[in-house]
Amino acid sequence: MNVTHSALVVDDERDIRELLVLTLGRMGLRISTAANLAEARELLASNSFDLCLTDMRLPDGNGIELVTEIARDHPRTPVAMITAFGSMDLAVEALKAGAFDFVSKPVDIGVLRGMVKHALELNNSERTAPPAPPESASRLLGDSQAMADLRTTIAKVARSQAPVYIVGESGVGKELVARTIHDQGGRAAGPFIPVNCGAIPGELMESEFFGHKKGSFTGAHADKPGLFQAAHGGTLFLDEVAELPLQMQVKLLRAIQEKSVRPVGSATEVPVDVRILSATHKDLAVLVQDGRFRHDLYYRINVIELRVPPLRERRGDLPQLAAAILSRLARSQQLPTPLLSPSALDALAGHAFPGNVRELENVLERALALVDGDSIGASDLRLPAPRTDASMATEEAVADIEAGNAALPSYIEQMERAAIQKALEENRWNRTRTAAQLGITFRALRYKLKKLGMD
Repeated sequence: MNVTHSALVVDDERDIRELLVLTLGRMGLRISTAANLAEARELLASNSFDLCLTDMRLPDGNGIELVTEIARDHPRTPVAMITAFGSMDLAVEALKAGAFDFVSKPVDIGVLRGMVKHALELNNSERTAPPAPPESASRLLGDSQAMADLRTTIAKVARSQAPVYIVGESGVGKELVARTIHDQGGRAAGPFIPVNCGAIPGELMESEFFGHKKGSFTGAHADKPGLFQAAHGGTLFLDEVAELPLQMQVKLLRAIQEKSVRPVGSATEVPVDVRILSATHKDLAVLVQDGRFRHDLYYRINVIELRVPPLRERRGDLPQLAAAILSRLARSQQLPTPLLSPSALDALAGHAFPGNVRELENVLERALALVDGDSIGASDLRLPAPRTDASMATEEAVADIEAGNAALPSYIEQMERAAIQKALEENRWNRTRTAAQLGITFRALRYKLKKLGMD
């Protein structure tokens, strides 16, 4: 490596500073050192660094203060935290403050080299600014504020090595978000290994994750690396992480904390360098409260929480998103791309899409197979007839009455509530226009809202 990069080392222990200077110097970096926060701030004010390593506890303050300042004032400088062995809570706090990664004392030289390598690759990737892969670009489309916020957050978390917990309903594109984080980060050149935690049989889970040695169990005819080893130097994406059994959660937590795994049947551990991204459509916080998911693992993988919005929260993106998906599907089948007629767009806009983007893809793929001409109409989409709030409330109320769970007054109240709610939404909560649409006076509407608890 040419001497083109510089690093700042902040630690009050001379032995640690000398070790880091020697190690990083052999990697071709120019090193500046500081024994406290004040010296570090002076150096940062007059120099530009490609990397900073700082201790947690310093004579004049906390290293997290420096992490926060660097993240704010020097966003192109990745900063890593040096923590005492076992101080996982402090390490997580540093990651939340904006640290790129952390390394524990005593410093493992191999882990340190790998971390520095990723930090420099991150800086290089940002300077060259590679375009996002076509697949990612085509599915993260949208001019809505929700999508703009999502893309901004992805760009920020891609810089870090912190674990990211991606939460969202089924079909919103959680794996795509994970791939985009990987592609935009310093590990883009490494592997991206997705795994559906709910699809692995319980008895094979440990072997699948950590690998096994030949003869360790019946059927183990050869050594086999696990998913952690396969993702070494890259990203391991744990989809549907809520499906992990409790005994596997314990082993997964240890692998993440120790950055090493022990293959089944092996007496030694294998160091692994992976970034953990995880996702689920379930509420992990509720599972933690119910004792079905370990709280320590939850807080370890949920350093950064990233919510992917459902399709109903960004309906304005539907025309652009549908056109891009339809074009991609047509190209893959070597067919001309049909146009979406105004009636088709209206039908899509009126559909609830409980299956989100995945359902939209399925609908468009079916329409592409059934359309006869060069334009897709509403009938080609084969969408179910829309159900109004009032009709659903009526069905539920009738079912309650038939089951003996409700009386007629309750049924009428539910009908009134549904009708008023629908009218309010259609008139953008303007009560004067809502009253006119319902054919009642403004005073009567106010009375109804108060009576039904909607005021």
